[in-house]
Formats: sequence, C-alpha cells, structure tokens
Amino acid sequence: MCKKDFNVKVNKSEVVAAVLPMQEHWLPLSNLDLLLPPLEVGVMFCYLNPIIISEKINMNLEFNSIVKILKTSLAETLVSYYAFSREIVENSAGEPELLCINGGVSPFFHACDLVNVPNITTITCPVTQLKCGGIIVGCTFDHRVADAYSANLFLVSWSELAQCKPLSQFPSFRRSSLFPRHPGYYDDSIDELYVPVSILPRMKSEILNPNDQVISRIYYVTGDKIEHLQSLANCHDKKGTKYSQRSKLESFSAFLWKTIACGINKETSGFNNFRFGIVVDGRTRLISNNVDVNNQDKSLKGYFGNVLSIPFGEKKVEELKEKSLHWVANVVHEFLDIAKTQEHFLGLIDWVEAHRYEPSIAKIYAMNGDGPAVVVSSGQHFPTKKINFKWDQPAFWSYHFPWAGKAGYVMPMPSPKGNGDWIVYMHLVKWQMELIEASPSHVFEPVTANYLNLI
Repeated sequence: MCKKDFNVKVNKSEVVAAVLPMQEHWLPLSNLDLLLPPLEVGVMFCYLNPIIISEKINMNLEFNSIVKILKTSLAETLVSYYAFSREIVENSAGEPELLCINGGVSPFFHACDLVNVPNITTITCPVTQLKCGGIIVGCTFDHRVADAYSANLFLVSWSELAQCKPLSQFPSFRRSSLFPRHPGYYDDSIDELYVPVSILPRMKSEILNPNDQVISRIYYVTGDKIEHLQSLANCHDKKGTKYSQRSKLESFSAFLWKTIACGINKETSGFNNFRFGIVVDGRTRLISNNVDVNNQDKSLKGYFGNVLSIPFGEKKVEELKEKSLHWVANVVHEFLDIAKTQEHFLGLIDWVEAHRYEPSIAKIYAMNGDGPAVVVSSGQHFPTKKINFKWDQPAFWSYHFPWAGKAGYVMPMPSPKGNGDWIVYMHLVKWQMELIEASPSHVFEPVTANYLNLI
C-alpha cells in the first residue's frame, strides 16, 4: 500500500475560462487525426525518494510540495494546450471532434493505483507515491488528439512552467496546415497502406491461446550493440563495394524483423508472411516552397495533433530467415522511402477526404490471423534533458502503447544514462517476446535497478 491515498483535483473550469468564452466550442480533428482509432497512450517518469533528491539538488522537497508544483504548473500548461482538457464526442456526421465546455473534470490525480485512475478528459496525469518513497508522474492521452511529438511538446512546456520559465514553443492548432487540396489527388501507394474499416473482412474466430496474449516489457540495448547492428546492415560485398549508409533505426528494425522471423515455425504457426512497419513524422516533409516557408515552418514545428504515416513492408517468413541483415535493412529503407516526401502526406490527407465519412485504419493494424505484424516508432527525439519539473531529471521513463490488437508496437528511446544506450518499450504477442529473449545474440537485456544505478 502507498503511504498516502487521496485525490488532488484541478477543476477544468479554472483552465478553460482563461481561453474560451462560456459557451460550447468545437475543435475539429484533422484528416490525419481521423486515421487513429480510440487509443490511450501513456508516458511515465520515475523519480527517487524526495529526501534523496533534496540532498542532490540542495532543495527541501516533500511529496506534498511536489504535488502542488505539478498541479499548479499543469493548470497553467493546459491554458495553452487546451485540447488536452477537452472531451471527444461524435459530431452530426459521426466523426470524433473535441468538445470544449466549462465542465468540472479533473485531469490531475494523486493516486496509489495507476490502473484505477479514471479517464475523464483527453488527458489524465496521475501521480503515485511508492512505498519506498519514490514517485511516478504519468500522463495518459487520447492518440486521436496528439501523437508523440505533440505529447513531447506538452511535457516540455509543463516542465518549463514548473520551473517558472517562459514557454520555448507554443502549440499550434492551425488545422488549415492539413486541409485537403481541391481537387484532391493521391497516389495508388496510399491504398496499399490504409483501408476503410467497412471493407475489412470479418475477424476470424480463434480459440484463445495463452501464447497469443499481448504483453508489455521494457529492455535496454547498449550503444555498442546498436553500432554493431548498423555495421552489419552496412556490410560490403565481396568486391568491397560500399553500400548506402543505413540509419541506426533502420538497422535496429531490420534486426528485430529478422530475429522474430527466425523463430517462427511455419509448420506449426501456419504463417507465411510477416509485416513490419515504421512510423514516419510528416512535419518536416510538409513544408512547401510555394508558400511563406517561415510561417509554415513555425506552424508545423509547434503543430499539435497527428502528422503520421505508417509505411510497411511484407515479406515471406522463410525469405527473412535466409537473407542477410543487410538485405532486410535495404527492404526497410525501401518501404520507408515511400513516406519521405511532401506529396505522400498531401496525398494521405486527400485520401482521407475522398473516403469520408467512414473510419479508416492503417493496413498493418488490420490483421486477420494471416501473419504477424510489428510497428516501430522512434522515440529518439524524446526530450530527455528538457523535462525537469524542478527537481532534476527522472531516474527512468518510458512510453506505453496498449494497442488492443495483435499487431506489435516497439518504441526505442534514449537511456537515462545518456551513454548512447537505448531503452526499448515492447508491446508484443507473448511468443514473439519469448523469441526475442531467447535470441542467442542477447541484444535485448531487461531493465533492472542495477542497470539504472539505483542499487
């Protein structure tokens, strides 16, 4: 049990009244927001006992004072990030929109059990005190409202206001940045990546298998191993020809794809193909040379919402087993190239407009038991050094992506040690996790207190 158990609430009217009139206000979701299903994404920050922190930073801290700092600064942050204190409801066309009203709801909680914290708005921020005195600060937000880039903007702003600093970046809710073109146009490749939900085949009825249970675990990968994987992905041929440089993320993704494939038994699993995708942020790619670049650059840099695409590749399991890591890395690079242009994202916006008003989804998530699928989303831009709520950086952090389907999700992030290691959050089917842990390469190691230098 925790030492304390009570709720601290911020009334939403305290936040909304500063930016909105007393009547209802609707904020539409963009076309790219509409591609996201209802999904709560979480992020957590773990801190040492305040007594230990106080000695380290020469500042007298108690749990109640920490709660007060977080509560006050959160209310101030939500004035600018008002979309996070709103409710998502269906409009007359059946699409989700943000309803901005002055109701009394509570995005901030002091609780003992993270699981039991209610989700009333598009964001909740539980603060938990552990028996050892350690503290966990969490945020859970609706993915339809924000992607990880947007959530990072919010977290940095929250920490800046907690330190009484001015905001280094204001959020932009300028939906016109993502308006569809008239007339609209999109390449056929978009049809290979996204699909209207209505045309998906009915899910097969399956007997529940314990190995099909989806679980979450967190590992670390040393910087040396990441560089080694990159060197293997960039190997030379027998003639000494130097290949194009593959990034660390491409090399890591290729290794993960191949590692899981190598453990699949085709005869017992019945899997022939394996899908693998990587999330691409479109902000830098949407800047146009035909408009005021400076103004659009500023708008998209602070744009709050989803600006994502998920290109993927699909290969036979046996082929992934037989081919080299270099070959798999080239496949990863090729399918990523599809989503690296401005036209891809403009076409994706137009594709959604052409298929309104019905829900659509990324095809890689639309599995029907015909083979495994895994998505990697890079968290390497996670602003580790900027998130400081006044009492130094956290001892540990991680995102949490509890996707309900069987498509896996993996997010590599920088380690708190700041030495080039990666923290890797994985949300995978149990048998996939077991294959990774049994891999003879021992690339993935469990995060322990010893690794974090806590003991």
